[in-house]
Amino acid sequence: MAIDFNPSRGATLGVEWELQLVDRHTRHLRQDAKEVLGAVPDLSEGQRPKAMHELMQSQVEIVTDVCHTVAEAVQDLKKSIGRLTEAVEPRGIALACTGTHAISDWRDAVYAPSQRYVELVEDLQWLAWRIQTFGVHVHVGVKERDKVIPIVNALAAYLPHFLALTSSSPYWGGQDTGLASSRAIVFGSLPTAGPPHLLADWAEFEEYMDTLLRAGTIRSIKEVWWDIRPHPDFGTIEVRMFDGIPTPREVGMVAALTQCLVQQFDQQLDRGYKLPHPAAWVVRDNKWRATRYGLDADVITDDHGSTAPMRDVLYELQRELEPVAERLGCADELAVVTEVLEQGSSSERQRAILADGGTLQDVVDATVIELAEDRFVTSNPNREIGQSAT
Repeated sequence: MAIDFNPSRGATLGVEWELQLVDRHTRHLRQDAKEVLGAVPDLSEGQRPKAMHELMQSQVEIVTDVCHTVAEAVQDLKKSIGRLTEAVEPRGIALACTGTHAISDWRDAVYAPSQRYVELVEDLQWLAWRIQTFGVHVHVGVKERDKVIPIVNALAAYLPHFLALTSSSPYWGGQDTGLASSRAIVFGSLPTAGPPHLLADWAEFEEYMDTLLRAGTIRSIKEVWWDIRPHPDFGTIEVRMFDGIPTPREVGMVAALTQCLVQQFDQQLDRGYKLPHPAAWVVRDNKWRATRYGLDADVITDDHGSTAPMRDVLYELQRELEPVAERLGCADELAVVTEVLEQGSSSERQRAILADGGTLQDVVDATVIELAEDRFVTSNPNREIGQSAT
């Protein structure tokens, strides 16, 4: 089969952010997406809606228009959040985002009213029942089809970087899983999820998709939920590895990191360079290390098994990409990497709240504050004011 790729005009950006609907009183998820979306027809209707359903009624996904800079994308998201906030506040709902919700039980979830989701649940059964998870996806435009697969392969080496920076799901159903990202396990269990297959070129990608369709494994190439995948219709590479991200500033950070890496690899191809092609076992092993340990992981740095601390690797990566970020106008957003290294990823910040005498309800309060005020909360937000959740 031939898969047409709609080329982009450079490293354009699009961001998808899956938001939680949190009950302000109970701190549990509210299954009210249908009502919330109905209250914002200016966002949820039309040919290109900016707010829409995801699998569960506990979440609303907001998407940007095609943007040229990270600052433009973040501002687009903030505008949608402001509009949604107007709709949810009278309903006693707050917005938040982490890879999983700390205390809600997936068995209480209600599915969104979509035939596509009905078919998905019928096919996947228990695997789909428990996908009460939240993530962020970043699209970066690519000008030429034949660059896509080499860039996807090169980006696969950065799966642990993407996940460690955004790890935000240590809790599942009220229990500490011991992982930095339980979402990576829950979502990664889907048959067509996980690291991208490291293919040779676009022709091999077309052949592989054709094989999956003929075998009945998928009905559409949109059902290939790789951590990084080509998106032919949009003319982009889509990075889907990020856990749910609590703050706009961190969303800007990962958008900058993704745009810089894609742009750097694109330019290296123009100069005739051969891009890195990590071994599949290294990609899988490193993803697990970030899933388990987050920023505290020691990651494999070559095919011979050498390792280095993730924090050191990220520090060096940020410095390496600074010239690219300056040219793209996203240096400030990329610099948030340093803030996360200093103050901790969301999974670390959540655990710090319990270490400060808080409860998981306090953790939920902290994530609500982080999104609303675009700042990191690293201690129990209710301790000093004597309102610790019970």
